Amino acid sequence: MLFRDRRDAGRRLADRLRGMDLPQPIVLALPRGGVPVGYEVARALAAPLDILLVRKLPTPGAPELALGAIIDGAPPRRVINERIRREFGVRDEEIDRIAEGQLAEIARRRAAYVPDRPPLAIAGRSVIVVDDGIATGATMRVALQSLEGAGALRRVMAVPVAPPEAVAALEPLCDEAVVLLRPHALGAVGRFYEDFTQTRDAEVIRLLRQARTGAMP
Repeated sequence: MLFRDRRDAGRRLADRLRGMDLPQPIVLALPRGGVPVGYEVARALAAPLDILLVRKLPTPGAPELALGAIIDGAPPRRVINERIRREFGVRDEEIDRIAEGQLAEIARRRAAYVPDRPPLAIAGRSVIVVDDGIATGATMRVALQSLEGAGALRRVMAVPVAPPEAVAALEPLCDEAVVLLRPHALGAVGRFYEDFTQTRDAEVIRLLRQARTGAMP
């Protein structure tokens, strides 16, 4: 299976999700790439769309490798991959510095994407967390952990593609994992898209605005 683009992947995910028992669904997308996917899921399910602002913590000397991830909140929550930390000898002060930079980016994105709007309430709802794909799972792990204790009726992880080992590690954090492709040799998420052009802020803002005025109840 090859997805044309993120919107196509979202429609295919929605086809799978429609048959599930998901009372009062709400879609939480991970910006930026998860928003086009989540928009199509929310539209198909007539569900509200919101965002979870999570940022990868890049490893010093290997920025494409996730040292961990962080999500805004009071206080912010972060997850560190201890194996990578040990392998690269990353000190606590380095992690703090990296985290501060990513929190600044989270603040910028919140101001740009959802100005003057608090996060939507998720208590008593079926929460569907959506991204455009999973490589290591660090970002999704923080996203799912951020929902603990928030009163969600069900927690569903929904992604077009993810390696089976990452899915297995994340399944204990959710009630159900919906993954269309589980390749053992993932390589890179973009390999499974014909068009994996970087999602721009302008597209995120436009889709969130459309969701609020159209698909969102």
